[in-house]
Amino acid sequence: MTDLQSLGLRLDDPAAGSPSRRGGAGPSDHKAVTVDGRTIMVPVHTGSAARSPFQADAPGADGGAIIRRDGVAVARIEFPRQPRFYKLQTFDGVPYWKIAQLHGSDVLATTVLQTCIRYGRRSTSCQFCAIGESLAHGRTINRKQPEQLAEVARAAVLLDGIKHMVMTTGTPNFTDRGAQILCESAFAVKAAVPLLPIQAQCEPPDDTAWFQRLRDAGVDSLGMHLEAVTPEVRARIMPGKAEVSIEQYLEAFAESVQVFGRGQISTYILAGLGDTAEAILAMSEQLIGLGVYPFVVPFVPISGTPLERHAAPDPRFMRELLEPLGRMLVAGGLRSADIKAGCGRCGACSSLAAYERKQPAPMEARL
Repeated sequence: MTDLQSLGLRLDDPAAGSPSRRGGAGPSDHKAVTVDGRTIMVPVHTGSAARSPFQADAPGADGGAIIRRDGVAVARIEFPRQPRFYKLQTFDGVPYWKIAQLHGSDVLATTVLQTCIRYGRRSTSCQFCAIGESLAHGRTINRKQPEQLAEVARAAVLLDGIKHMVMTTGTPNFTDRGAQILCESAFAVKAAVPLLPIQAQCEPPDDTAWFQRLRDAGVDSLGMHLEAVTPEVRARIMPGKAEVSIEQYLEAFAESVQVFGRGQISTYILAGLGDTAEAILAMSEQLIGLGVYPFVVPFVPISGTPLERHAAPDPRFMRELLEPLGRMLVAGGLRSADIKAGCGRCGACSSLAAYERKQPAPMEARL
């Protein structure tokens, strides 16, 4: 799985299973693939994928396919089917798939606001981000209204057995940084589907009172994404977002853990942007001490961004990073399976959870 996510996959039948995603927020230029019962997102539209030693045969009648590495069969995979809710639309004619999409095998994901105050100006935008691409190509709508999200969430749970939901957003302002619209959205979804766990994702808001407001609105877990862990890499890769310092993030993490609890705050860290493995592990150790889950994923270059030709991290680099991180997480009492909702619980964009499962439980957990 680690090798697949770094090197990508060539497909004999690109149309197999759920559609792949190009551009936009979240795991773009990927396709969902189930390996040994675990669904992961694998790059299929990137330059590295076109050169990958991995190739998948066309699926058979049962939907399964054989993956070959340099022509030698190494695994059998399956492609998750296209969800039923994709066939529906709102009363005003908006297809449900333009409002929220299936990620992994059982996660409903949406970008509530598809625009960002930093996007479009390369002096401030994140160099890896393609949040505006899907909007520009008509694959989504800019602002998903709370009632639309509630309608789609209800259908996704009833028709496709969705287990949890992720709500992210472009940054609309320099104050609440999207917390307000996430509150409105979560409240509507919880009113329609009370038992559906929700993760909200935004930059740290200027007022820590927003953490309790998000919790009260129905948010179960919160993601605030560092992306990179050293000031030099952050300034180069995401100059606008880097204005919110690492110290501010750490303060926000500490405050939000008090509201949501240990293990219910997570942060995305993109390995391969320039941070060393040592720097990522040092930051992860600090985060775990705070009760924050560091969700480390291999960077995947997205078409149409300044980093589209940036190389994905070497699989060996990822293994040497994820192996000790798995040990650190288990020793710190944080596991992806205990996160109520969100990217860490889904785990499809990283093989990190597999490294957690290789570790024995701490002694006190076994007594």
